[in-house]
Amino acid sequence: MEPNGRYSLIQWHKVLDSTNNEAKRRFGSLDNMSVIAAFYQTAGRGRGSHSWLSAAGENLTFSLVLKFREGMLPSSEAVRITHLATVSVCDLLMEEGIEPRIKWPNDIWVDDRKISGMLIENSFTGASVTGSIIGIGLNLNQKRFDPLLPNPTSLTLLTGRKYSPEATLDRLYEIFCRRAPMLEGDDGRARLELEFSKRMFVLEKAGQDRISDAIDSFEAQK
Repeated sequence: MEPNGRYSLIQWHKVLDSTNNEAKRRFGSLDNMSVIAAFYQTAGRGRGSHSWLSAAGENLTFSLVLKFREGMLPSSEAVRITHLATVSVCDLLMEEGIEPRIKWPNDIWVDDRKISGMLIENSFTGASVTGSIIGIGLNLNQKRFDPLLPNPTSLTLLTGRKYSPEATLDRLYEIFCRRAPMLEGDDGRARLELEFSKRMFVLEKAGQDRISDAIDSFEAQK
């Protein structure tokens, strides 16, 4: 799954409605491992009906396109794509001296605060996964968040450093390219699952309900 001329597959846009939407619109013409990134999204999406809000130019919002040969990844193994995405983001954060946790199924937290969220949309043919769009939002430089948001944080709040969205995406893309071949075999998938499991936690129902209620209240104010 290693692309040719990897960085030529990263496409930056000043403004998009949503990088996942753009990746879906152009899916047929995009190469495997293509990336659609935007400095600002007007309608960023999270899981379910939730939105993903990010200050213009301060954070990293992008979607990675994966294309699979039929039969390469069984539909029953689609969760491995979640393992790949979350473990890759954790790799990046650990390079910055941060110890991340994965809140089931695909949010990345540091201590009790959320730094990254994902929207993963898969396509299937028969019993195989044939494509995936992995949408990721990673808070980089934002210091001020809407006070109604329940628990956000960012890399700059954690480290005191400023981050380039372009350079950060280049590094995360390198990590994805290194890890993506692990989806192709049982041994690699097992390693991804193990690394995912070591960092994964499930928020107790009361805590999850508080977070969900806070998000619903926030979105109702928009």
